[in-house]
Amino acid sequence: MNPPRRSPHDLALTLLLAAAAWIAPAPAATVAGGAANTSALAQQIDAQIAQPRFAGARWGIEVVSLDSGRVLYAHRADQLLQPASTAKLFTAALSLATLGADYRIPTQLLGRGRVHHGRLNGPLILRGMGDPTLGTASSRDWADQLASQLTARGIKRVRGDLIADDSYFSGPWFGSGWEADDLQSGFAVPASALSVGENVVDVTVTPAASAGLAASLTLDPIDGIPQLRGQITTVLPDAPSDINLYRAPGDSHLYAFGTIAAHAPTQHYKLAVVDPARLAGQQLRQAMMRQGIHLGGSVRVLHWPQDDAALLAHADRLGEVWSPPLMEILQRGLKRSQNLYLQNLLLSVGVHEQANDPATGFTSSEGHAIHALQQLLAKIGIAPSASLLDEGTGLSRRDLVTPDALVHLLVYLAAQPYGERLRNALPIAGVDGTLHGRMRGTAAENNLHAKTGSMTYVDSLAGYVTSAAGERLAFAIVLNNYQPPAEGPSASSDVDAVALLLANYRGKK
Repeated sequence: MNPPRRSPHDLALTLLLAAAAWIAPAPAATVAGGAANTSALAQQIDAQIAQPRFAGARWGIEVVSLDSGRVLYAHRADQLLQPASTAKLFTAALSLATLGADYRIPTQLLGRGRVHHGRLNGPLILRGMGDPTLGTASSRDWADQLASQLTARGIKRVRGDLIADDSYFSGPWFGSGWEADDLQSGFAVPASALSVGENVVDVTVTPAASAGLAASLTLDPIDGIPQLRGQITTVLPDAPSDINLYRAPGDSHLYAFGTIAAHAPTQHYKLAVVDPARLAGQQLRQAMMRQGIHLGGSVRVLHWPQDDAALLAHADRLGEVWSPPLMEILQRGLKRSQNLYLQNLLLSVGVHEQANDPATGFTSSEGHAIHALQQLLAKIGIAPSASLLDEGTGLSRRDLVTPDALVHLLVYLAAQPYGERLRNALPIAGVDGTLHGRMRGTAAENNLHAKTGSMTYVDSLAGYVTSAAGERLAFAIVLNNYQPPAEGPSASSDVDAVALLLANYRGKK
């Protein structure tokens, strides 16, 4: 079933709003070879995607003018395809519509029991509520801030335990459809309500001074993966390196084995933290020690499906730190295609919407959020059959969308009051984010703003570009089931080639 088409009245209104929300940049310079009309543009794009090496691949493309509402080009635009990280645009739209661009996420420090003569007679609770930026550059001192707030209240001793509580999100810590092979990787870290340092452990492997000795393995933070087993052996300088790091899903052991050549440069890897909540609790305990606050008990954790209702009952707020505004979180997440940021925002929407969702029985925070997304897309005019999403990042291969749905979403977003801010939050060709090194020295540089998407056999790009004639375009380019030939251009270069045809387009509005 194809998604419903926009009526001329609705589309005209949407595009009028989009024009008001987006102050267009100066037109890109006219480039020789740019198509002069839509027929020529179609011929150029068709020639690009009809090359024999794409015989087994699937392309889906749609291009719409934000100025006139015309569809300039469409190729299988109603076909469901894997979007990869362009799916993050749907999470961005949902979080902005539900929580608002200025929404901030708290991380709370609670206490149960009386405070008497500087002693808290009960446990201390570090309650995460979904901030994915805790412990990053903007809040590296979060733990010291909370410890200082305890000191300001005169607390010098805690009689009970420090409980790191990340049960705010209901459901597993991984997104629906995430693959087990990815779960130890730095791009598929736990989506925890109590996240710290983006839930990533930096692993470095440095060869020993001579062959036969064990290489040095260091972890930062050192407590991010509790147990390390095995070793990497240093081999002769001309021997190949073979470094292997493995941690089974749910296991706290990291197994290291293989070799590294003597005199080889230090190798760096990013892996997922085993238990972000415990790590956050340990960091807070260290900050308390620096402030001279004694913890009588131990650090323990509370995870879903454990219930924190009884623990939080009659607890007093002793401290609090806040995330940046949601739009800033989105910008950080979209520029770098950071999965944790977008999945945590999706789950935050799910918690917010739980009271309004009539679902019976248990539904996860993710499930509530996906239901809210379906409702939002229905209001926008995107049919349920055109957007089949299970999670918030595009990491799942079960995610399917049509290029038409992506473009329809982009038109909607451009018409919102925050449309210009969101456009600037997307990677900019040749300038920043995941497009930093792409399309430099072309008409797309510092002009095209788009979300990238990439996984094995999938490459996609969806966003905005201004043509050589100054026409503002929304587009989606999705390539599936494609393995580039060893000596040929990359899949992203092929997608960029289509985008450049749009930047060079000289047709009239």
